[in-house]
Amino acid sequence: MLQFNTEIKVGNKIISGESPVFIIAEAGVNHGGDMAVAKQLIDVASKAGVDAVKFQTFKTENLILQGVEKAPYQKETTAKSESQFEMLKKLEVTREQNLELQEYCKKMGVIFLTTPFEEESLDELDELNLPAYKIASTDTTNIPFLKKVAEKGKPMFLSTGMTYMSELELVLKDLHKINKDIVLLQCTANYPIIDEEANLNVLHTFKEKFKMILGYSDHTVGVGAAPYAIPLGAKVVEKHFTTDKSQEGPDHKASLSPEELSQFVIDVRRVEKFLGLYEKIPTISENNTRKSLQKCFVAKMDIPAGTIFSEEHLTTKRTGGAGISPLYYNVVYGQKAKKAFNKNDIIEL
Repeated sequence: MLQFNTEIKVGNKIISGESPVFIIAEAGVNHGGDMAVAKQLIDVASKAGVDAVKFQTFKTENLILQGVEKAPYQKETTAKSESQFEMLKKLEVTREQNLELQEYCKKMGVIFLTTPFEEESLDELDELNLPAYKIASTDTTNIPFLKKVAEKGKPMFLSTGMTYMSELELVLKDLHKINKDIVLLQCTANYPIIDEEANLNVLHTFKEKFKMILGYSDHTVGVGAAPYAIPLGAKVVEKHFTTDKSQEGPDHKASLSPEELSQFVIDVRRVEKFLGLYEKIPTISENNTRKSLQKCFVAKMDIPAGTIFSEEHLTTKRTGGAGISPLYYNVVYGQKAKKAFNKNDIIEL
């Protein structure tokens, strides 16, 4: 089993088995090339209480050949007359703009992240000293590029949409030699996906195969599947969001509204509270309830001194916490009554 680091620092946050879930709000390209909108997205993410807001960085010429068709979901949400190249060209973010967004995130108290999609953008981003890199599912099998990212020495969030387990094993084997600060994210790469394609059980398989931090990049509708991934071991969750779901663009339709993003964070944090302790003990609130509701031994009848206690003589009732728990019946039965007991007296040995 490949063993990666199980505690990773990203900015001022620690991600580990004991830490709160790390929430990434995926702004992606929902700014539409407008930096004012990008800052509005950061405002929304900050207000919602996420840990990080993530954008995407690419040079279109380095990313795609001219004339390549759009993905099916992109055809449904953008102008049919333009190619994927033309669509992406309008969504580029420059180094200077990333620096501006990074500074704005710092001001708003959220971690700035962005996904590099090719080497030139990766090198530009490295100059900004990002706390981590998110790798999109489009590059999960792009080992030469992944190795260059790994060599930057920063933690990596690796999405796994569109991949087979055999491919992931090859990828992680190579990356393990270079960088052990990797979070593996279960993901289904469509926008949006139907519920049956979330495949949260893959997280169980990841646990069996790899010793590492796991997460879930969620493309389901609404608040969706991510909160349910947390009991399965996800310590990082990611969700697309937008300022307006009705806008034209490849990802708006599959994104959360500002109100939904806030609810998403609330639900994630509530699930964490639901999970609570690993140790089975009464909670603080249960202690007084325990006294009021749990039963102890009392006399079923008048019992003369010297009687050998048996089930015939004893019953259990709520006593306010006084007396002997029937949990210890095997100690009580067979003991001699040291005094006389009236019916309903609390039994003492």
